[in-house]
Amino acid sequence: MKLSRFLPALVLISFVIQGLQAAPEEYRTFTNAKGQQIRAKLVGLENDQATIKMENGQTHTLALTVFSEEDQTFIRRAGAALQSGFVTKASASDQIPVEKINEAVGAPLFGESVLWQADVTEVASRLDLKRESQTKTQCSYRSYPDAEARLFGARPFTVALYGESDHPTRISIVFANKGDSFGAAGSAEKHFDREAPKDVEEALKYLNEDMASDVKTITEKLSALLGEPVKQRFGEGKGRRTVHRWDWRGHALLLTEKEDEYVGVEIATQAFADQGGRSERVNDAVIRAAAANNIEKRPNGDVVLQEIPMVDQGPKGYCAPATAERAMRYLGVSADMYLLAMAGETQLGGGTSVDRMLDAVETEIRNKGRSFDKWRSEFKLRDIKKHIDRGVPVIWALFSSDEWNATANERTKERKTVTDWDAWRKKTEEIRAKASLAKDHDSAHVVLVIGYNESTGEIAFSDSWGERYTERWMTLEEAQCVSQDAFWVVGF
Repeated sequence: MKLSRFLPALVLISFVIQGLQAAPEEYRTFTNAKGQQIRAKLVGLENDQATIKMENGQTHTLALTVFSEEDQTFIRRAGAALQSGFVTKASASDQIPVEKINEAVGAPLFGESVLWQADVTEVASRLDLKRESQTKTQCSYRSYPDAEARLFGARPFTVALYGESDHPTRISIVFANKGDSFGAAGSAEKHFDREAPKDVEEALKYLNEDMASDVKTITEKLSALLGEPVKQRFGEGKGRRTVHRWDWRGHALLLTEKEDEYVGVEIATQAFADQGGRSERVNDAVIRAAAANNIEKRPNGDVVLQEIPMVDQGPKGYCAPATAERAMRYLGVSADMYLLAMAGETQLGGGTSVDRMLDAVETEIRNKGRSFDKWRSEFKLRDIKKHIDRGVPVIWALFSSDEWNATANERTKERKTVTDWDAWRKKTEEIRAKASLAKDHDSAHVVLVIGYNESTGEIAFSDSWGERYTERWMTLEEAQCVSQDAFWVVGF
């Protein structure tokens, strides 16, 4: 068959035939209105001109209008994927309309183009998510929906959207889980006001029943539209698990159920799912350079690290996994507080052994080219300074009492209005001499130490409670009053 007879009425053969796997860079069968067929692949799309390449190496550029409306939709999506680097694999489920998928989700999440090309703020608005963190390279949005909310027919306890370069990279939705399901009455300082279940065995029984119900509901919703899921292994290290996977138009929907732990749905790129959820190792030189550039030295003597991603732990005792996630992501190690909580054998409602958790993921940290260090001692500025001066934050365990938080809030607020730093230094000298905060053993907590001021004797710390808690200040002596004398560093 001659190409000239084929091109005038060229239409794309249905890419929704059961079992067909075709990405834009793969050869596929095209057909015209008369049923004549030819093998070629889509190699480009520019100004409504589609370029295809024959198996013999010849290329031809055709007006998009030559193709049927259905084919034009596919070529626009596939062409955009080529331009962005997001290659999608066509499947039978791609024929499912966006409206039907969004109906199953329970929110207007998806559009005609893949999420990975959309503006991250636009996607966040579709799910009614608030900004959690924004750095030069990373961003995240998160919400803790109320009890009436439903996604995929089940109650979500937290919804998080992660992005890079203004585009989404993945969405994490966590349903019944041992942290949020037994959480406290409030977030931030109020998350300490919680009561552990009296009968843990009975509580786990009810948790697993809720989890089983969520899995059944979500599976039925997705399978009714996208067919039976495929089982695969996904994740790294202690977070590696079996997931049920559905694909739709460049998106992989991954359902996880971990007994006694949580039920979650992650929406990721097909390519990331195909490689089993393994993230690439970031070059050590790149990390070192970025860390050095994140050190901000202010005229008043403050030395503070910038660009540390925020994670809001919400109304549960996940300060340890949330803080560890921040430290790991800051240095290019992929992390999720729910998976870290699982590795740390977190208790119902929260409460995690930092040692156990970080020991469990130490191998993973080192495999990504990062180092891991820990020590026990009094709070000494020289120990903190040597890490901050390299651009690396320090994880610190303390007792975060009401008195500590009230003082830190007031001090930080007052500090923002200071214009005479000599006078402030004299004031902090008086505060340091009288430091006498009590240790409240019911308020065990961990934070990131992100800075210091050697002249005023102050340290800057950051809680995993949202952007309002990105940077607070207290004196070194006050910090020692409430310190658990335990420190950890994910470094290089």
